[in-house]
Amino acid sequence: MHEISLVRTIFNTLEAEFSSQELQRLKAIDLKIGKLSNVEPLLMQNAFDAVTQSEQKFLSVQLNMEVVPIEIFCADCDQHSTIENYKFACSSCGKPNNNVVKGTELLIHRVHFHDRLSATDA
Repeated sequence: MHEISLVRTIFNTLEAEFSSQELQRLKAIDLKIGKLSNVEPLLMQNAFDAVTQSEQKFLSVQLNMEVVPIEIFCADCDQHSTIENYKFACSSCGKPNNNVVKGTELLIHRVHFHDRLSATDA
């Protein structure tokens, strides 16, 4: 289950970018997960829960995930198409197309912080 290593990478990234004081105020992490990213949201949530429990950090942090659909760009008709059922063809002209412009990402889109530490956190 590679989702566990992905969760640990996310935590490492946050720890590199934010101070320990900021991380104590961390409330939620928003991820964008492309349909072609080879990440299952349910498995990612399970991995997130397992890592937070085993490492006893980020226990109160919520993980939010947005699944990004697959989108292609057709240079022949200058149109973007959203792919359904993995049929890689332009919705305008019908030509087969594998010019994927969205749907492969796995991004930390946003992090949310509490305004300040509560008395029990200080």
